[in-house]
Amino acid sequence: MRLSRRHLLAAPALIAAAPARAQGTWPNRPVRFISPFAPGGPQDLPGRFICDHLAQQLGQPFILESRAGAGGAVGMQYVAQATDGHTFLLTSSAIATLPAMRRELGFDPFTDLPALSLVTESPLTITTRANGGFADFAAMLARAKAEPGKVSFATSGIGSATHFAGELLAVKAGARLLHVPYRGASVALNALLAGDVDLVIGDISIVLEHIRVGSVRALATSLAQRTPLLPQVPAVAEQLPGYEVPFWIGLFAARATPPAVIAQMNAAMAPLRQGELAARMAALGASLPLSEPAVLAARLRHDVPQWQQVAQAAGIVPE
Repeated sequence: MRLSRRHLLAAPALIAAAPARAQGTWPNRPVRFISPFAPGGPQDLPGRFICDHLAQQLGQPFILESRAGAGGAVGMQYVAQATDGHTFLLTSSAIATLPAMRRELGFDPFTDLPALSLVTESPLTITTRANGGFADFAAMLARAKAEPGKVSFATSGIGSATHFAGELLAVKAGARLLHVPYRGASVALNALLAGDVDLVIGDISIVLEHIRVGSVRALATSLAQRTPLLPQVPAVAEQLPGYEVPFWIGLFAARATPPAVIAQMNAAMAPLRQGELAARMAALGASLPLSEPAVLAARLRHDVPQWQQVAQAAGIVPE
């Protein structure tokens, strides 16, 4: 086929336009999932698995990057201010407790970090030593009420989701517990094993193997019903009606992220609900909803005012 002069003149413009169209596709560079906590936390397993899956699905590297500090506020603010459309936040439910601890976050969790997906949800466990600890949850509550401030509970830090789970427990029980914060869940667990504290409140995955080998005893779990992994362990709600504290991990976008990108991410993650990651999370006592954005947004709207009320009842003054 012979090309006319008009076709030959138009060819350079068509060639020049091709890269522009390619650049308009998403993603067109590496994508980062920012974790606002130190490596080794419960967000690492689903985060790395999802990053590997999305890299295969979408043709660009997906990288899990830690930016810890200020109870998670440093990493959260970093993502809130990102404008490249390729930076996301993978965080625990600490994003809902931070507003109860800090007057100035440097970002608005409702408007600056659009919800993308509720990734995982699991129960917290209230755990004591197998030798020398409390016989059961009722015995712990009785002691906490009889001796205010004498029963200590360790968590992964001040203002963490586990800290507030303990404060809500005290409020619901009409008791006063002594909070002992540590720099990480594993350090808190070591303090329990050493006999430095009476209880640990933490994600079930942190203590599950210790429960199975008998070095610690689970007194209660934090969801409305018992967890299938520990059917013999009561839910807190069986003695304190209305108590329900799921530990969750959510994926949020930066405010500048186009809605079409959020939809594309959700569609690309959907196959994981029935795959290997779902099985691995179930073995750790967690579900993998990988929900639509509205589910995570509703969770945040519920949790933020709840924890602000708990902080007020517990006498926690925001900094």
